[in-house]
Amino acid sequence: MRKTGYLYDDRYRLHDTGSYHPETDQRLKAIHTGITEAGLLERLCVFPAEPPERRWIETVHESRYVERFKSACRSQNASFDSPDNPICADTFETAMLAAGGAIEAARRVMSGTLDNAFCALRPPGHHAESNRAMGFCYFNNAAIVSRYLQSAWHVGRVGIVDFDVHHGNGTQHLFEEDPSVFYYSIHQHPSFAYPGTGREFEKGKGAGYGFTLNVTVLPGQGDEAYMALMEKTLLPAFKDFKPEVIVVSTGFDAHSDDDMSDINLSTAGFFWIMEKIAEMADAYSDGRLISILEGGYSLRRLPELARDHITILLG
Repeated sequence: MRKTGYLYDDRYRLHDTGSYHPETDQRLKAIHTGITEAGLLERLCVFPAEPPERRWIETVHESRYVERFKSACRSQNASFDSPDNPICADTFETAMLAAGGAIEAARRVMSGTLDNAFCALRPPGHHAESNRAMGFCYFNNAAIVSRYLQSAWHVGRVGIVDFDVHHGNGTQHLFEEDPSVFYYSIHQHPSFAYPGTGREFEKGKGAGYGFTLNVTVLPGQGDEAYMALMEKTLLPAFKDFKPEVIVVSTGFDAHSDDDMSDINLSTAGFFWIMEKIAEMADAYSDGRLISILEGGYSLRRLPELARDHITILLG
């Protein structure tokens, strides 16, 4: 059995998105309930978030953006950069703790304290650009962790797998000129095509050309389509790239019962996806894998999806 970390912190509930927003603290409650009721909690190394050094945030985000975000929260503005991004007085600190928690997970994995980790954090991050909040996201947690791995631990090749049903525009844009980070995203297109990026011809730029791989899935598709596409694209790409660490942008919103997409992945389909990613981590990364929560809004399905996710990480 692997040593699996579980980032869980009640302070993530302080980010108040209001009564009708889908990105709610009830998501974390559902995830924690699923893990606990399955009897998995005692098998995990549970740890809280640590406040990050601001320098790690600024490996990804402009200093002016960080200050603008902080000021907007202190001023108790209703939203930041977009109506999709509601804020409260605690949002800035919660977003800092989300990034800090993911960094702490990476530190524990790289130091050998953990083999892998699941970060049940909020707010999510993969839509956040260097200077703009988008799509419920404020700080790009997966990107920050990737830069932390490179700077603090001298990781030469980071592989990011993003299976959230929406394209991670922020993550792609931050790394599209960098051949040391391979960004793979499988997502729905064209319906529900927020944020409108992630076409298959987007393959990176300059020295990073070929290290971005977008795979689009038509509405109505499900397990068979995902399996065939990922077998054809992700598996050979990572076999060639051989990431030293795998960072997963874990979005559960492609489930058939999730209202945020028209994709029909089943719970078993998600199990298959994560199983393949874990196998790649064992093959190329000495098992080093950091899973970071992105989307997933079906409170009915999140308990079982989290349970299966943790079961795979535990091995």
